[in-house]
Amino acid sequence: MQENSETFSKIPEVKAIRVLETYDGFNNYILAIKKKHSNSKNFKITRAQADYINNYKDVVPKLARKWVPLDSYFAKRMMEDKLLTKEPEKIYIEKLLVEKDKAFHIWGKLFESEELHDFWLPKAAIIGKKENKVEINYEKYSHRPPLSHQKEAIEKLVANEKYILADDMGLGKTTSTVIGSIESGAEKVLIICPASLKINWMREIQNYTDKSISIVEGKNWESADYVIINYDILKNFHDPKYQEESTILNEGFDLVVIDEAHYIQNAQAQRTKIVNDVCRKVGRVWLLTGTPMTSRPMNYYNLLNLVDSPVAYNWMAYVKRYCNGYQFTVGKRKVWNVQGADNLEELRDRTKTHVLRRLKEDILDLPDKIITPVYLRLKSKDYEQLMGEYYDWYEQSDESSSLTVQFSKLMKVRQVIAENKVKETCELAENIIEQGKKVIIFTNFTNTLNMIKEHFGKSAVTLDGSMSKPARQHSVDQFQENDKIKVFVGNLKAAGVGITLTAAEAVIMNDLSFVPSDHAQAEDRAYRYGQKSNVSVLYPIFENTIEGIIYDILSQKKNIFETVMGDNEGKGETLEEILNEISRRR
Repeated sequence: MQENSETFSKIPEVKAIRVLETYDGFNNYILAIKKKHSNSKNFKITRAQADYINNYKDVVPKLARKWVPLDSYFAKRMMEDKLLTKEPEKIYIEKLLVEKDKAFHIWGKLFESEELHDFWLPKAAIIGKKENKVEINYEKYSHRPPLSHQKEAIEKLVANEKYILADDMGLGKTTSTVIGSIESGAEKVLIICPASLKINWMREIQNYTDKSISIVEGKNWESADYVIINYDILKNFHDPKYQEESTILNEGFDLVVIDEAHYIQNAQAQRTKIVNDVCRKVGRVWLLTGTPMTSRPMNYYNLLNLVDSPVAYNWMAYVKRYCNGYQFTVGKRKVWNVQGADNLEELRDRTKTHVLRRLKEDILDLPDKIITPVYLRLKSKDYEQLMGEYYDWYEQSDESSSLTVQFSKLMKVRQVIAENKVKETCELAENIIEQGKKVIIFTNFTNTLNMIKEHFGKSAVTLDGSMSKPARQHSVDQFQENDKIKVFVGNLKAAGVGITLTAAEAVIMNDLSFVPSDHAQAEDRAYRYGQKSNVSVLYPIFENTIEGIIYDILSQKKNIFETVMGDNEGKGETLEEILNEISRRR
């Protein structure tokens, strides 16, 4: 008998009734059930009511007493479901009874004339997140002051623990984020980015703080205030299945910055799973990308989910509303098609509190050409051997005093640099293409040109000195007029003058000329009459090679924004200074 009594007492409905007999809390829903139970002998508690009472009997409701804006999508659904005569614009919350992962149980009402009652409301239905206002003293950054549009980005980041900075390329997201990280008070910062951008991040951090910085390579972890790591090696330091052994989590980062965040759009990819898992354990997460969403809103979902945007609380609701999602059967399995797009203006409106997106043409304080070095590290035994041979020759040969001979002897070195950079150049170009833009790539060498063309295949055209005039014009016309052609690969001399390539908004110099005017003329293939956008010019530079020396000298001659464009170039003097500096550093 005792055993039967114990079993009976474990039945949820029985347990709930016993709770009601002594309940003296403030949950209006439980109090209403208690009143019905007391007033009617015929009242029978349901399993759902019993589970609610048993689960939430000890939860203390939060008093709100305020009207909050209601998301228009959910307002329309409530109007249809409840057969309302008009669409509610806001909702009154007297109390927040219970909070679940994706919904609130509310004691409130939709209209002034209504009586208070309980109802469940998806978290995504409540909008109008209140943003904290921050005040920043920018005088401490007077040595490299941010532009006005960067200040807005800094303040948005600092005001939000989780945020997407989705500015167009060339607007200085890195600078904004570095200053934002300092102003946020973060003590340990993890920066996840493509391998080609690691040194750029280090240099930008060094511009604004003397905190320690480490760049993680391979399987060698080094702790620092700022740790910079590329996507490809994250798996060496974090496994979602063994979180207690995670090197990354054990560092205690209080800010994670994810650069080129469109790399984690695919929820099934290993790097996405690792990044998602890390971000769930860190309070502050900032995503940077010039491509928050391609043509498919599904690609946007994981980014929104990472920053806790209410629109991403319910995957099925998201794909149905914004991806034209539907299920179909493959064999015995049901599969979702989520490749469509719909209600995009609504999606933009519902996510604007978590995203800052500006295009170059919207910013008034930008130069017409935005020139940016992208610093890289070269690891090549061929380069080291060739430079060793050059320095041996320089010390022993009678011809070493001739600038022409020196220049000729360095040709093979420059070719090795150019060929080793193709991978990084193509990666930069792919990021630009993903943003819906066309790109021009210049190189001094035929083999490098062919390597780049082979990488991009049918989406690229070329122009070099061996081509006839009709063939050259065909390449130009295809790039300007054919939407399928995304990349123009040109020889710096042959394609750097006399043609118009205004279909491009970006130019990449794969390798450097010793003549500054060559760069200026090549840049201006995109920046010509008819160009309606600002032009971004990227100079990927192997800083630990003679190329670093060349670029530094061009910068020091005046200012990189003027020197590389050809102002005050002094061709002979510049060449002599470059060669002398290369020889001096042997």
